[in-house]
Amino acid sequence: MQIDKDLVAASATPLVLAILAEGESYGYAILKHVRELSDGEMEWTDGMLYPLLHRLHRLGYVTTEWRAPPEGRRRRYYAITDEGYAALAEHKRQWVTVTRALGDIWGGADLLPFGMGRV
Repeated sequence: MQIDKDLVAASATPLVLAILAEGESYGYAILKHVRELSDGEMEWTDGMLYPLLHRLHRLGYVTTEWRAPPEGRRRRYYAITDEGYAALAEHKRQWVTVTRALGDIWGGADLLPFGMGRV
């Protein structure tokens, strides 16, 4: 299934902030986590993720830190800030409203055949 680019764009910020709310991470691990969360349905690219991470940093929603593990190459780690948690809470509120409205119009039980689970 190909997910519409507008839906991917709309969900990108809350997904990344929610992933970082679980703990700090680096780009490749975030890409992998999104793929796992979506059962492989969402295949983000570097070209989509890194501009988003840079924007979140400019907004003050994430901090960055370069680290070099004893083995391997340096990675830039991202961590959510208090402002990022506040933005995530607002995104959650908005997505709950959208999901509820879609569930009401489609009928809550009708979401199950689409693999969306209970909303």
